[in-house]
Amino acid sequence: MVIHPMTMQTDIAPILQHATNGHRLSPDQLRTLLSSDDWTSIAAAGHTERQRRHGSHVATWTAFRVINYTNFCNIDCSFCSFKDEIESDRGYTLSLEQIEAKTLEAKELGCDAIFFQGGVNPHLALSYYTDAFRMISAHGMHVRALSPVEVFRLAQKEGLEVPALLEILKAAGLGSVPGAGAEILTDRMRQVLSPKKLSWQEWCETMGHCHRAGLPGSCNIVFGSSETVDDLVEHLTYLRDQQDLSGGFLSFVPWVFQAQTKNFPIRHVKSWEYLRMVGAARLFLDNIPHIEVSIMVLGRELAELGLYAGADDISSIVIEENVLASRGLKTIRAAEKFLTEAGFTPRRRTLGYELVP
Repeated sequence: MVIHPMTMQTDIAPILQHATNGHRLSPDQLRTLLSSDDWTSIAAAGHTERQRRHGSHVATWTAFRVINYTNFCNIDCSFCSFKDEIESDRGYTLSLEQIEAKTLEAKELGCDAIFFQGGVNPHLALSYYTDAFRMISAHGMHVRALSPVEVFRLAQKEGLEVPALLEILKAAGLGSVPGAGAEILTDRMRQVLSPKKLSWQEWCETMGHCHRAGLPGSCNIVFGSSETVDDLVEHLTYLRDQQDLSGGFLSFVPWVFQAQTKNFPIRHVKSWEYLRMVGAARLFLDNIPHIEVSIMVLGRELAELGLYAGADDISSIVIEENVLASRGLKTIRAAEKFLTEAGFTPRRRTLGYELVP
């Protein structure tokens, strides 16, 4: 007699009921969910929780331009093909004039924010960032900039404590900070993915400094390499614990690795695995208000399903993206059409999750 693996799973119904009744899940309960093949029940429970928090009719989107200001980088992430060696003659650093031209073009296209992020380039002075932020904000654009490792390394280079650096950057126009560069926040996976990047403790501490400085943002996970279920659980637990401490994560974005280098093996993340992650994250991350799905990476069909598995935002439109291959929406009309056809009332938001009238 052949037994389907589903029948061998621990019954997850009590865990889902516990979560949808408003109770916090334990890491062990999350591990059970992320080990279960019963993804449809997890996605349905995630959608129930999404409806409780945000209703069933509205889904949000935003419009920003990514400006990758430099691709010189000394971090050496094993999965990245964007960087160029510091000594290379092939890399680039944008001038202030080039940054302004991209900012004005984005504004003309209807964007209201700039996502300013690049490699970790030790040759750039603090004034490069402050001049850019002043210019961008002077054009009425929100500045979301600098992943935790960029903040941390810049503070080291300038001989400043992170909180002191953040006050300087905030005074120049910095409005929020992305929770990028997390990938998988476990000691084991940091060594696999990016041993020169921040440890999980440094990443969390830096985000905590950002939040306490009044610089909120997002957090994420990137899976689909050699991580285990335990790695996933540990990562999500660190995010929830940090949110308990500093409260500045406005959203959580699950991503999957894309093929960039021949030397970094990725696995195919099945669509149902992704939807299981969306649903489980919505139930476990009870202190993070929003779950975003990225059309840019996932495509429209899977992103639409994600909106019925716990997500309430599509994190689009994205004007210009040089790090990842993009399948995203490119216009305001496309974002509104996508959400309408998916069965929702589209509402534009800012990067601070304020609805645009």
